[in-house]
Order: sequence, then structure tokens, then C-alpha cells
Amino acid sequence: MNKDSFTGQAVYSKKVLSIYDIWVLGFSNSYLWKCPTSLIGKKFVALVSDNHLDVGVGTGYYLKNYLPSAVKRVALVDLNNNSLESTSKAIQHLNPEVYCRDILKPLTLSNEKFDSVSINYLLHCLPGDLSEKSIAFSHLRDVMNKGAVLFGSTILGKDTSQNNLAKKLMAFYNKKGIFSNANDDLVSLDTALKAHFYDVKIKVVGCVAIFSGIKI
Repeated sequence: MNKDSFTGQAVYSKKVLSIYDIWVLGFSNSYLWKCPTSLIGKKFVALVSDNHLDVGVGTGYYLKNYLPSAVKRVALVDLNNNSLESTSKAIQHLNPEVYCRDILKPLTLSNEKFDSVSINYLLHCLPGDLSEKSIAFSHLRDVMNKGAVLFGSTILGKDTSQNNLAKKLMAFYNKKGIFSNANDDLVSLDTALKAHFYDVKIKVVGCVAIFSGIKI
């Protein structure tokens, strides 16, 4: 992995993961990024299939709270083993496939492709601007079936309404390499998605873009 990729995921120690849901999905989403976690959850429920790949799993929050119990197949991709371990244990009854992978590199997974892929709060942690890190969309497209849907969310760093605390925290995260989204904006995201998918839909809520696209 390159140094920047490592920096973006290295922060997620077991200690950090233990407070992630409260700090990020609770406080930060509601009061800083101004996008309630429930909106992202609703998108998950609407688009998830029973043959699903979750990328950048974090604590597995959306899988634990919104994944249908009758799902036939679920796979996890993340660069952080703490996240993979925590999430795989939480949904062990579903026998998830677990892959420690860098999404900026071609993915070597099982031969069977997926009907849906979720990628929540990962893009803003990847190094580079959206034109560079959108290579992740190409790699995900390669493991998706025809007609499969990719959906997710990302925090935009540019051209969104941010309160003072949000600006300061985002600048701090970018300085530390936890975020790399200072130049991420709606136009760049739209361009990146449309280069790989059709029927692209993006809704910006606060600082967060909630998006989806379909593989032709």
C-alpha cells in the first residue's frame, strides 16, 4: 500500500472503532456534516441486494442495522484488519467473505461477482482528488454483475455549507491525512461516477453526497 492509503485507514484502531458510531455517525453527522445517518441507512435499504459487497466497512454499522437477514451472500473489503475483524464478527451468522484489499489497486476476489456494492465514507479518506481516486470505481465495476448498483456516501470538502467547527475539523483531518477531500466537490463526483456508471444519482445533504449508479 502507498503511504497515503495507509494514513487514511491507520487511524481506525480498536479504540477508535469503539467510539466511531457515537462520534462520526452520531455527533458528526448530525451537528457537523449535517446529514443524519438515517438518510444513508435508507439508501442502503433501498438498494442493497442479497449478493452484496461492502467496501470500507468501518464498524459494520450499516450491515448490522440495515442488511436483510435473508441475504444470501455478503462480502467485506477494507484495508484495515481491525475493521474487518470487528465487522465480520458482528455478522458472522451470515458467513461473510473477508478481503483485506487496497481499493486503489485492482481487486482479486472470488470469481462470483456482485449485484450491489456499498461504499460509505471511504472516498473522502482516499488520497488524491476525485479524478485520481475514482480509479476505485473502475476496480469495483470489475467485480460487479451487469445491471448491478453501486451506492454510497462521501463528505465533500468544497462548495458545501460548513459551520465553523466543521471547517476546523475538516482542515485538521486533511492535515493529518485522515481525510483527503479539500478539493472534492459535486461536479467532480458526478464526473467520476458517470465515467463508470449510468443512471447516476447524487443528493447533497449538508456536506455529504449520497450517490448511486448502475453498471451497464
